[in-house]
Amino acid sequence: MPWSQRLPMDEKTQFIADYLRQTQDMTELCGHYGISRKTGYKWIARYLEEGPQGLEERSRRPEHCPRATAPEIVGALLEARRHHPSWGAKKLLNLLGKRLPEDELPGRSTVCEILSRHGLVPKKRRRRVIGHPGPPVSESLAPNDVWCADLKGQFKTGDGIYCYPLTVTDNYSRYLLGCQGLLSTSVADAKPVFTRLFKEFGLPLRIRTDNGVPFATTTLARLSQLSAWWVRLGILPELIEPGKPQQNGRHERMHRTLKAETTRPAAATCRAQQRRFNRFLREFNDERPHEALDMATPAEYYRPSPRPMPNRIPPLEYPDRFETRYVSYNGGIRWKKGWVNVSITCAGEYVGLEEIDDGVWNVYFGPLKLGRLLERHMRIEDAYGRLKRGGT
Repeated sequence: MPWSQRLPMDEKTQFIADYLRQTQDMTELCGHYGISRKTGYKWIARYLEEGPQGLEERSRRPEHCPRATAPEIVGALLEARRHHPSWGAKKLLNLLGKRLPEDELPGRSTVCEILSRHGLVPKKRRRRVIGHPGPPVSESLAPNDVWCADLKGQFKTGDGIYCYPLTVTDNYSRYLLGCQGLLSTSVADAKPVFTRLFKEFGLPLRIRTDNGVPFATTTLARLSQLSAWWVRLGILPELIEPGKPQQNGRHERMHRTLKAETTRPAAATCRAQQRRFNRFLREFNDERPHEALDMATPAEYYRPSPRPMPNRIPPLEYPDRFETRYVSYNGGIRWKKGWVNVSITCAGEYVGLEEIDDGVWNVYFGPLKLGRLLERHMRIEDAYGRLKRGGT
């Protein structure tokens, strides 16, 4: 059976009932309920004066604060703020100090509280927080199971131009597939590098990266234009957790050697720096023994992928039980006479929706789960939108 619970109001009511029956004297009655006689007489007096409402708890908030800011100071602060809506507490205090030199002014934090209490501090728009899928759990049991990609920190070459090394390795064999110095971190610069690698080595099953550009963004599933292109090719993007480079430890260890042997000091030009990267790639793959590979070279373990890059990217396919919707170029879909924002990175493609409960749908971009659609929330938002437009 469930535990029986006695609320404080029930105890007070029972205490008054026992008192009115006069079965015990006051000392015994208060001892039975575990309260002092002073407390007992207090509740009896309140009951006799106010009835059952007198047994309810009263606010313990003080009626006044001896250190409260004087009303005339508060009024002067509010008036100054209305005349100077962009001024903060420091500037307002400086202004009032000149106008009211003899009055004691509050501190900066108190002024901020006063302004906020009177609605004179604009509320910042809350940014949408996109969750993280968690640490990568896939295993590398063969070449091309997982590729690792990263942009090693930028540095200046001798001519003052920034160089952004894009590195790609095979996680199983440690084979350095590519090391290309780019002029920026844009998708336009990174995509041709991956196109060349896919044509040369085939397609991997997954690509593991960090959460920076161009690999990820802050949209649903942290999808970027580059990773959306990978999904269309049948490659699943995989992200490490923010601030945990050890989850991509093999690739980071290669970066340590790359930085020591090619960038200290940097070459005179980006073209000369690329020649250093090319020499390092050949030596790292074909000559340098690797302890984790039993002193073999990565080239002895790596084999190209049996999945060639297609000349034409096929459309995304979904199971027959899925509902499919086209993502327009503003990043949304039509659903149940409503509008649902998905992601601008999926524009021009179809997403699949799988119903897992009544009015609850999982939304997929190919094999990648983007999020969950709740129809109940859609109805609430739609009603709120009509209310704002003056509808009924």
